[in-house]
Amino acid sequence: LLLLDEPAAGMVAKERAQLCEVIHKICAQGIAVLVIEHHMGLIMEVCERIAVLNFGQKIADDVPSVIRANPAVIEAYLGAAD
Repeated sequence: LLLLDEPAAGMVAKERAQLCEVIHKICAQGIAVLVIEHHMGLIMEVCERIAVLNFGQKIADDVPSVIRANPAVIEAYLGAAD
């Protein structure tokens, strides 16, 4: 198991793309990777399953396509539409 805590902090887009490649290669070797990250683009790219926390409470746990459309996640991280 490899735990990554905010690995994309301070990275520009090119570096994040390289990080995604590295994470994919590690996973391809059969190593489990747990990523804690605020950059949702990176998370959507590298994760098979995502758990979303809001103020320490889990509000969602599913695959990226479902997380992306989850109203609770949208409200917590993008704000509710008026």
